[in-house]
Amino acid sequence: KIDNIKIYGLGELDKSKIYKDLESFKDINLFFLEKQKILEVIKSFEIVESFFIFKNYPSDLNIKIKKTEFLAIIKKDNTNFYIGSNGNLIKTENYLSNLPIIFGEVNIKEFLRLKKIIDNSNFRYEDIQNLYYFKSKRWDIQTKDDLVIKLPIDELKSSFEILMKIY
Repeated sequence: KIDNIKIYGLGELDKSKIYKDLESFKDINLFFLEKQKILEVIKSFEIVESFFIFKNYPSDLNIKIKKTEFLAIIKKDNTNFYIGSNGNLIKTENYLSNLPIIFGEVNIKEFLRLKKIIDNSNFRYEDIQNLYYFKSKRWDIQTKDDLVIKLPIDELKSSFEILMKIY
């Protein structure tokens, strides 16, 4: 039977939330424990980027979790959310002031695509204060220096190359 469930890689608050949902697996024989059921529980938490489950016989279940990286802040229905690097929205009461704020009805996949292009360019993501997304699928970037960069809909990669030559 499982006596101990150990979770690594998260803060105490997040760890306790996951542990609470996993407690139902205690007293189940570790041999017959279905990993799929544990996977479902862990995947239900938006904050989880990736994880590794290790059955430490005879009675321990060890779970190593990598927390998602917070990339930006977005407001939906008067509620603040972080956008995680895993593509999930994570509800938050307060937020980190060093993250850019996204304005507009953004498709998360479109944002992650833009973030990847920025990361592959010489432009520093840390210099972004705000991102504006338009229904036409076009982005504006406001830097911390109050420079507004109006990006085209297409050819974002080459646009960043030109931008860096000018910038």
